[in-house]
Amino acid sequence: MKILVTGVTGQLGYDVCRVLEKRGVEHWGIGSVQLDITDDTAVSAYLSAFHPDAVIHCAAYTAVDKAKDERERCFAVNEGGTRNLARACKAIGAKLLYLSTDYVFPGGGEHFYETDDPTGPKNVYGASKLAGERAVVETLDKYFIVRTSWVYGSNGGNFVKTMLRLSEKRDAVQVVDDQIGSPTYTADLAPLLCNLTESKRYGIYHATNEGICSWAEFAREIFRISGEKTTVESIPTSEYPTPAARPLNSRLSKASLDAGGFARLPDWRDALKRFLDTEYS
Repeated sequence: MKILVTGVTGQLGYDVCRVLEKRGVEHWGIGSVQLDITDDTAVSAYLSAFHPDAVIHCAAYTAVDKAKDERERCFAVNEGGTRNLARACKAIGAKLLYLSTDYVFPGGGEHFYETDDPTGPKNVYGASKLAGERAVVETLDKYFIVRTSWVYGSNGGNFVKTMLRLSEKRDAVQVVDDQIGSPTYTADLAPLLCNLTESKRYGIYHATNEGICSWAEFAREIFRISGEKTTVESIPTSEYPTPAARPLNSRLSKASLDAGGFARLPDWRDALKRFLDTEYS
């Protein structure tokens, strides 16, 4: 099998390529320097030349707050770029795995969102990722859409690294406690994406590490495991305004993984400990 991975310079694309390398799977990881996915002609030519059996599409515009002012750019990448890749995949008969987000949902209540629950993004970023999902569904039959949340990994910036950096300068940090979701370690998610891609069990999936917490609880666990003495002060989202609204409920049901015969990811606390042991021991 031959796989093309977009977004190799990001957290998830980086780990996907590491997994494929370990498995001995022929693959090629690319970033925006190698291919501008918003250029339809360039995308078509690139995939025609490389001719992969599958594309794992991790590249995305992810600046949630900036997206409000850069709506056109955000949609050009997350919708237009995805549509270009989907068309190119269709032309050569390749599968496409598209990474999406909990932000496609409105984020109300306390239930776990199922894959077929009504969507309703609260911000431009979420709307652009949902538009990318629709581009995939409208174009291809052989596709996987994987929604995930609160991603962190070794390559690039993330919440865990930010908290540890702040702990070097502050005795206390304020973190919201009314946004609930599941932190997701890219080293756990990447193998699942590869397993999906190697299968023919197409469809929409939700994949995060098991268990839920608030951002404040996540921060406390980061400091507890790392041995930092920084105190976490819980605050409501209303006291931490951001340009883009965030969903309060990011709970994602993993029933889709069960139905597809794929193992769920480990508990988020276990994942966090392994990440910190690997990166900071």
